[in-house]
Amino acid sequence: MSAPEKSHLFYQSRQRRPVLDQAKGVYMWDVDGKRYLDGSSGAMVCNIGHSNPRVLEAMRRQMEKSTFGYRLHFETEPAEKLAAKTAGLAPEGLDKVFFVSGGSEAVESAIKLARQNAVAIGEAQRTRIISREPSYHGCTLGALALTGYAPLTAPFEPMMRPMPKIPAPRAYLDGLDPDDEATGFHYADMLEEKILNEGPETILAFIVEPVGGASTGALVPPRGYMRRIREICTRYGVLLIHDEVMSGGGRTGKFFAADHWDAEPDILVISKGFAAGYVPLGAMVAHKDIVTNVLDAGGFLHGFTYAGNPLACAAGLAVLEEIEREGLCRNAENTGALLKSELEKLMARYPIIGDVRGKGLLLAFELVEDRTDMRPLPKELNAYNQLVDIAYDNGLIIYSRRTRGGYRGDHFLIAPPMTSTPDHVAEIIEGLDLSLRQFLDRMSQQQAQAS
Repeated sequence: MSAPEKSHLFYQSRQRRPVLDQAKGVYMWDVDGKRYLDGSSGAMVCNIGHSNPRVLEAMRRQMEKSTFGYRLHFETEPAEKLAAKTAGLAPEGLDKVFFVSGGSEAVESAIKLARQNAVAIGEAQRTRIISREPSYHGCTLGALALTGYAPLTAPFEPMMRPMPKIPAPRAYLDGLDPDDEATGFHYADMLEEKILNEGPETILAFIVEPVGGASTGALVPPRGYMRRIREICTRYGVLLIHDEVMSGGGRTGKFFAADHWDAEPDILVISKGFAAGYVPLGAMVAHKDIVTNVLDAGGFLHGFTYAGNPLACAAGLAVLEEIEREGLCRNAENTGALLKSELEKLMARYPIIGDVRGKGLLLAFELVEDRTDMRPLPKELNAYNQLVDIAYDNGLIIYSRRTRGGYRGDHFLIAPPMTSTPDHVAEIIEGLDLSLRQFLDRMSQQQAQAS
């Protein structure tokens, strides 16, 4: 059965897709039997693959006991176990966990906790959070105020208080060497300059994705960057918040992407791969001293109905156990290195690919008109949608965004489940190769018609 002619659903646009029938491992099937390789894990969510039997069994066991217990009425064993497991994986000192249902809720929770901490310690003048441009931190108004992506933020700016931004460290666009520590310091020092210009006493926090997500396309910070921003935040009493909604959960080769650098945050947030798509789940993990300050001052003035839901926490715990049991962080590192190498081979064959970047199985490539000056393709080509649609027709799911201010530039995230094998890598590359050839043929036809 194909998709019905009329749907009562609506999301971002009128675009329709086939009806999903089933999913298993790295593959998904529509109701007509067509198979797709999930090359982006949905929206970088399904870290352990689809329909994992041990996770499903853990959910069944919990459903037989209870599916809901309101946090003001009961404590639950799944929530306590998952909190302990999460704290054990987090950087030292971050051992207090607050559960939510998704990434935007996690970011909202983090900025509200940071603010209440400032009030509790007598620094109520700290009200501003610095973020980067481009960036994406969520769709709720608080998280959106931190987001540096104009197509998503512009319509809502009159309704919110926009926050100060600094440039993301896109060395590949600026012609700088990302392996040179001076490059990392160059971008990190922009944070100090912004703090000083805004007034250090007014700055509450700095929020950063250790490895970039959709807005920057798996951007890996230059050498020295993460350590320097930690030093700057400490110097001015600014809280450092790591947004690990996309990079957390093992995707980069370590459970938290920040573990690649000696730069521990004060608060971190995680979602997406945290429960790997089996249930809506996320978490804010905070330093114990921050939580103590806020609770001593009267309590955390914040909460969600489904916080700590026992079914969600049982699923999340099973996901984390599966990541450990199957060594999926290590597999993400090894398989990711192979996939990146193969993407770089594609880049050598296709001059239209201007950059390949990322860590583990959070990877991306960017299309350009001219690799020498990284000039983007004409926006009228709509490459970021066209290539996705071509790949989809070829049975390969990838994820795209626009790189330059959200209006120009085209990058594509390649982030298959952490269970992927070398055979899956070969299949992804074969699908990309075919799709790129078809895209170039279509682009040539469009340009010929235009002339």
